Amino acid sequence: MKNLLTNPQPSQSDYINAIVKLGSRVYEAATVTPLQKMGKLSDRLHNNIWIKREDRQPVNSFKLRGAYAMISSLSDEQKQAGVIAASAGNHAQGVALSAKQLGLRALIVMPQNTPSIKVDAVRGFGGEVLLHGANFDEAKAKAIELSKSKHMTFIPPFDHPLVIAGQGTLAMEMLQQVADLDYVFVQVGGGGLAAGVAILLKQFMPEIKVIGVESKDSACLNAALEKGEPTDLAHVGLFADGVAVKRIGDETFRLCQKYLDGMVLVDSDEVCAAMKDLFENVRAVAEPSGALGLAGLKKYVKQNNLEGKNMAAILSGANLNFHTLRYVSERCEIGENREALLAVTMPEQPGSFLKFAHVIGNRAVTEFSYRYADNQKACIFVGVRTANEAEKAEIITDLTKNGFDVEDMSNDDIAKTHVRYLMGGRVSNHHERLYSFEFPEQKALC
Repeated sequence: MKNLLTNPQPSQSDYINAIVKLGSRVYEAATVTPLQKMGKLSDRLHNNIWIKREDRQPVNSFKLRGAYAMISSLSDEQKQAGVIAASAGNHAQGVALSAKQLGLRALIVMPQNTPSIKVDAVRGFGGEVLLHGANFDEAKAKAIELSKSKHMTFIPPFDHPLVIAGQGTLAMEMLQQVADLDYVFVQVGGGGLAAGVAILLKQFMPEIKVIGVESKDSACLNAALEKGEPTDLAHVGLFADGVAVKRIGDETFRLCQKYLDGMVLVDSDEVCAAMKDLFENVRAVAEPSGALGLAGLKKYVKQNNLEGKNMAAILSGANLNFHTLRYVSERCEIGENREALLAVTMPEQPGSFLKFAHVIGNRAVTEFSYRYADNQKACIFVGVRTANEAEKAEIITDLTKNGFDVEDMSNDDIAKTHVRYLMGGRVSNHHERLYSFEFPEQKALC
């Protein structure tokens, strides 16, 4: 364990030895979580699908493993001084509970705009909270400053060998629970979970393919792999805030580059669809980043036409704001290609709508908005329930053949979040325009 405390780049054998030793220590705080079969999804995808239920940890996420692994490995002198971390997410709760379990002082620096529910959660696990800064970077800078002045040990969220090794204990459990896995899909934020899982699996079961999964709008590992070194993202999306990391860690990048077998990038709609699958199959309510691995699994199966394989994904966490579920419920159908959103232009004359209705046939219409344009043409926005991408293409082809101008809006964020709520009626301003604005989020990450 000493090698992981002092060596920034331990060998694979150092990591494996540490993970095995931590296999007893980590469970002083964490629990062995089930690897649960997803029966309905397995039948639908024609593969055997398992989900690792890290949402059942005491802090409802895997982060407890890495935090406890590092904190419990500190010297008596370091423990006496206490630990400090910067986070407004799952890492904060993992550090707070780990310190409480060991009888240590834990100070968590959180951005000033952190929701009160998260602040209360950290305090509930025994952590002291200092609100500082407008974002995670400012909170982290303050935490590092205090760690030096107060001689407290800074506990990073992912880029430390002991944190990585702690997350690797999850993979040890998976091998004991299902011995013949073909694929394991792991979400990537800062890379601690992916690195720990991959290095362990490749040591004991090198034939298992370990696939990293990132959100398209926060793909810091993918960007680093393309460049050959860690690099800052210009923009980070915040829907899957648990993996909204601007830059992959140096050590996690080294390990992921060496041990991962591939990468899958998914969008928010695919994540929403995976969240729905988790609820329908195992009655789990995952946070967006928690469902990321399953979203990647589903996409990988489709892209590679896989059947009869044994596959596992990790439900990494379930700490979400309740209002997020409304957004998820609206987007999950699009993520499964079960709803087509179309902008259709038709002649403003009797019989046009009847002709349109005949083309749509008996399909369920999920959205319909009529927008008066002029005396010559009418513009409608329509949502249609579909079975798959092929049926959507068939609808567009049939409408076009019947003289309608059609634009597929299914992947347009403005259409999905705003246009579907516009009211119809005569345009009061002939120069009306619809604009989309992006403002920088002041949201805490990690």
